[in-house]
Amino acid sequence: MSNRLTNIIAAFLLIFVFAVAIFSMKGDSVTMDEVAHLPAGYSYLTQKDMRLNPEHPPLLKDLAALPVLFIKGINFPSEIKDWQEDVNGQWGFGFHFLYGTGNPVDKMIFWARIPMILILILLGFYIFKWARELFGKKAALLALFLFSFSPTFLGHGRLVTTDVGAATGAFIATYYFIQALKNPSKKSIILAGISFGLAELCKFSVILLIPFFVFLAFIWSAMRTSSSFSPSPSPERGWTRWLIKSKKLLQTLKILILTFVIGYLLIWPVYQYHVWNYPPERQVRDTQFLLSSFKYPQIPNIVVWMADKPILRPYAQYGLGLIMAVQRVTGGNTTYFLGEVSAAGWKNYFPVVYSIKEPLTFHILTIIALLYAAWSMNIRSSSRRRDGRRSLLLRPSSPFTRFGWLIKKPFWRGFFKKLSDWLKSHFPEFAMLIFIGIYWLTSVTSDLNIGVRHLLPLFPFTMILVAGMISYFLTPPLLKMRCLLLGILIFWQLFSVVKIYPHFLAYFNELIEGPDKGYIYAVDSNLDWGQDLKRLKTWVDENNIDKIYVEYFGGGDAKYYLKEKFAPWRGNLSPEDFPKGNYLAVSATFLQGGRGIPVAGFNQSWGYYLWLNNYKPIVKIGYSIFIYYID
Repeated sequence: MSNRLTNIIAAFLLIFVFAVAIFSMKGDSVTMDEVAHLPAGYSYLTQKDMRLNPEHPPLLKDLAALPVLFIKGINFPSEIKDWQEDVNGQWGFGFHFLYGTGNPVDKMIFWARIPMILILILLGFYIFKWARELFGKKAALLALFLFSFSPTFLGHGRLVTTDVGAATGAFIATYYFIQALKNPSKKSIILAGISFGLAELCKFSVILLIPFFVFLAFIWSAMRTSSSFSPSPSPERGWTRWLIKSKKLLQTLKILILTFVIGYLLIWPVYQYHVWNYPPERQVRDTQFLLSSFKYPQIPNIVVWMADKPILRPYAQYGLGLIMAVQRVTGGNTTYFLGEVSAAGWKNYFPVVYSIKEPLTFHILTIIALLYAAWSMNIRSSSRRRDGRRSLLLRPSSPFTRFGWLIKKPFWRGFFKKLSDWLKSHFPEFAMLIFIGIYWLTSVTSDLNIGVRHLLPLFPFTMILVAGMISYFLTPPLLKMRCLLLGILIFWQLFSVVKIYPHFLAYFNELIEGPDKGYIYAVDSNLDWGQDLKRLKTWVDENNIDKIYVEYFGGGDAKYYLKEKFAPWRGNLSPEDFPKGNYLAVSATFLQGGRGIPVAGFNQSWGYYLWLNNYKPIVKIGYSIFIYYID
């Protein structure tokens, strides 16, 4: 395949992602997090004041709000209590800004989502770029296909949220950091530092890059100096090797330190802009209040002390957000999962959600890649034990074939030398595997279980490794059969994802019979984030419904869209209070939250929608809003 054809296909896939994201979001109403993020971003740019939504860094919100600045007649409600008095009154302010001031909410949210889509395209470009550098053109196109037809990326990449931005930042920062390690120069180190800083400005979970980069630097340094561990026959030669080893170690340490220094120097001016008009006394007061429940008071005390110091105020605001993010992760969130409700989370949440929310093609390709890697190791090891020669069945450039020596007995003979040799050839792949391991570990131990979107930083690395291994799998023998299998799997994923358009957010794979049954397993941002409110309005108008009771979960305002046809309902009301002969629309998140069985220790209200088990929904709006007729 020529370079020109490869680039044309890649460009087509990226254009496809852009077009699908644009057209599919037109019918979506404001989702839950967007009602906080967009108004906060607009307040940052216009007021230079970050009193709202400090638990997320400002960069993505700024980018989303930037096009809204060019919409004429936007009213900023600076006089309301949520802005003047409340501490982080993001929700009240957000709803009032969008729906209570006459602002054109649909126009604003449409244009605010455009920068998010461009970030999604940027991520796709870097996935293609890095996969091509590591594994070649075919693997790059396969990785880009897996990205382009990922329902999770298509669903969340068009929303004003931080998850896709975090994935983009972590992926690009890792790319440039490894480039700086391999080819140290002023340019590569500066790019590594800038990309690290931008990643940290996307989402606080990306703080994991710090221990990740430290670990990579340690392994890189040990790998480069491994030959110096062998004994030297003369003191002079030993001294020379020690100097060389020290020089390489210092060079790696310099790259690591400069990456962090440049990144955090970049953070300062960004946050400085955002606290420019934030009164210092209010910043101190807000910080004290928001961090008052943190279990280690020594850290918040430092942040509070910094909050009114002119030079340190930007870092104080950054530290506030970081600590709030830690509190959020450890504090959990009340949600429904597999028939239960809990505020403390489940250890199997992310593995299960990942298995049912991602296309089966991707899972099958991952299994094939793992099995082929294991088979390659076994064949190589058997071949070396048999005749000491490399097996002709294996591609020598495969990133996993050199692992065969780990099985060879005795495996400890020359272990570190052989490990070093493998790392020198496949350090980027090793880094990806380590990041995947770190992120999975932190995810399954987290108490915050509100969506597969939190795993998005894993996806680019996994896609590249799977695509790379599959490219090695497509070799003789049985090449035609292997290519046919891949073609069938690609068509399956294409069909499976395209047929759910435009409801990508609600995608579930065939393991649970698709999105119709998704609400049985998980809700919240996996299925229902409030995206179908405008579709509910369309259904009400088309069916000439005069009145409908609604309990809605999301960032929309049911009364804003339904107007006089709207009647409020709450799940904690008695079913006897519901007027017979009327329609009831309930978001899946509230519905399942009111039907789930509480886990041990759950002390909140539950079971308040069990009475709806006696009724069958007459229709589902976009998989996320259930409509009943109560007679």
